[in-house]
Amino acid sequence: MLTVDFDRFGVLPGERVLDMGCGAGRHAFELYRRGADVVALDQNTSDLAEVAVMFEAMAAEGQVPTGSSAATVEGDALALPFDDGEFDRIIAAEILEHIPDDRTAMEELFRVLKPGGVLAVTVPRWFAEKVNWALSDAYHEVEGGHVRIYKESELRGRLEDVGFVVDGRSFAHALHSPYWWLKCAVGVDNDTHPLVTAYHRVLVWDIMKAPALTRAADRLLNPVVAKSVVVYCHKPA
Repeated sequence: MLTVDFDRFGVLPGERVLDMGCGAGRHAFELYRRGADVVALDQNTSDLAEVAVMFEAMAAEGQVPTGSSAATVEGDALALPFDDGEFDRIIAAEILEHIPDDRTAMEELFRVLKPGGVLAVTVPRWFAEKVNWALSDAYHEVEGGHVRIYKESELRGRLEDVGFVVDGRSFAHALHSPYWWLKCAVGVDNDTHPLVTAYHRVLVWDIMKAPALTRAADRLLNPVVAKSVVVYCHKPA
């Protein structure tokens, strides 16, 4: 399940790309499939170990172009362990909302991106996230949880303040917003509630089969109730 629109992001084979805060690796895997030289960075060593195993499996099964590479790196978003201008492109997906000092994190992204390089930042969209917070304190009041809700204009402004030029936006995962509203309403740890389990089956069907009905519904609803907003920007050359 990808949040970034890769056609818009435009990664090319051989480009060095950072997935900052890679989590379980969903974007890093797609970057690898497209022939990028991928660096997947996170603080969670367990996640990184699983991502590394998947990288090895993808290579062994011939899922990646010859010459591409993939590596995992443990690191801190506030002090990225990379040289200035090291990356052609960067993805920071669903990570900045977790970081109290997001200004420093953005400055680090700007530092390690090449002049002319492209950044895609995704965060929960304001309306969908506001409903989650209203329904459940447990949703966000956890260690490492969300510390803010961005308005799109606020996110764009902060990126511009550190030097990025914002090029556009996209929305994603409208069908996931009601699922999280249900979870927050019945208890975020209540995975056995019949409404939650029924909706989860629909989401799994959508992810695995991509039926025309759910894909059309997602596109129709994204401008209204998207779970995530993606902001695309570049570092001036």
